[in-house]
Formats: sequence, C-alpha cells, structure tokens
Amino acid sequence: MPLQAFYPAEAYHQNYATLHPNQPYIVFNDAPKVEHLRQEFPDLYTGK
Repeated sequence: MPLQAFYPAEAYHQNYATLHPNQPYIVFNDAPKVEHLRQEFPDLYTGK
C-alpha cells in the first residue's frame, strides 16, 4: 500500500549519527548495520 503522507523529522534529528558518533545507540546498533550495508553493496553506498 502506498504511503499516505511523509513527515520529515525535526531538525535536531537530522544527521544524528554524524553529529553523535559515540552515542551508545549509534555505536552498538546503527554503525554496524551501516558498515554491513557498505560492505554488501559497495557500488550503491554513497556515505550520505
């Protein structure tokens, strides 16, 4: 089913991982997933 609407996150959520790379949630949850995707799909990963 198509999305009915899209609501961008508040400004303080933008680039959260870049701005807070040592925050435990980023270190233990997000960073490993991003690294796995970067390795799995190197041609598609832009780092943005």
